[in-house]
Amino acid sequence: MTAAADTLPVVDLTPGPGADERIAGEIGQAARGVGFFFVTGHGIPTTLIDEVFGESARFFALDLEEKEKRSIRTSPHNRGYVAMQGESLDPSMPADLKEAFNIGLDLSPDDPRVIAGEPFRGVNLWPDLPGWRDTMLTYFDAVWSVGRRLHRGVAIDLGLAPDFFEDKLDQPMATLRLLHYPTQPVSAAEGQIGAGAHTDYGDVTLLLTDDVGGLEVRTRRGEWITVPPRPGTFVCNIGDCLMRWTNDLYVSTPHRVVNRGDDRYSVAFFLDPNPDATIACLPTCVPDGEPARYPPISGADYLMDRLARTYDFLAAGRPVDA
Repeated sequence: MTAAADTLPVVDLTPGPGADERIAGEIGQAARGVGFFFVTGHGIPTTLIDEVFGESARFFALDLEEKEKRSIRTSPHNRGYVAMQGESLDPSMPADLKEAFNIGLDLSPDDPRVIAGEPFRGVNLWPDLPGWRDTMLTYFDAVWSVGRRLHRGVAIDLGLAPDFFEDKLDQPMATLRLLHYPTQPVSAAEGQIGAGAHTDYGDVTLLLTDDVGGLEVRTRRGEWITVPPRPGTFVCNIGDCLMRWTNDLYVSTPHRVVNRGDDRYSVAFFLDPNPDATIACLPTCVPDGEPARYPPISGADYLMDRLARTYDFLAAGRPVDA
């Protein structure tokens, strides 16, 4: 198996003369190719990254009963704790051997959108851990800014105004997801791994991992390559929503997590557009005389459809508060 460090391109976000055009070119080449790339020069302090990993481990070390008090089953807005084997990213395989915690755009209970019950406009289910919320929100804002910076490059690469995506990402359905993968148990079913092969749903994913490997990416040739840990460096990939927006000009790539070592922790940020954003094929991505491959859809309808195929309680048609 090939190491992805030898094959994945690098996008350096360091500002400077000509940086916008350079970054756009690097993103465009990667997005049309393997669909994955490393991101450096993002400017997020190492101290903040270390705090996020530390606080993540503190939460997952809690008793299951305590973690379940913040269960995602009590939230219709994709927030809270996902228990071990509560998700199947590859429906053809046994449930994933991981647990997770989802954090969205932080809204107060009296926010009009929350009161109205708008989709993906709920409150976060914060655990009772001092300082935990502040750390996560500081990081959420920082990585959200990186995601918008990447979209500026996307827009330039696609021949759009640099700020084209700004009003579609200013109140996003973004999810900061903390993940814990245990050591592969001897009781695991055949084919059961940390995260089954899948593509991501949103526009882009920005992933940080600890020093335990496990992420694998499938190339266009069908070969699985490993992604070795690179401290302080994001692994970024194109999601299905951006692929849809670009009329399949950009490509999302299957990937998985295979548990091969000790407990593994990672921090993923999934940047989905605003709920009311219209996801329609961009005019620069549809050749003259050809129809678009996808009909327009709202961001909220698109994401709900994808999540329903993933979570056990949604797939079974049970109410989220069951």
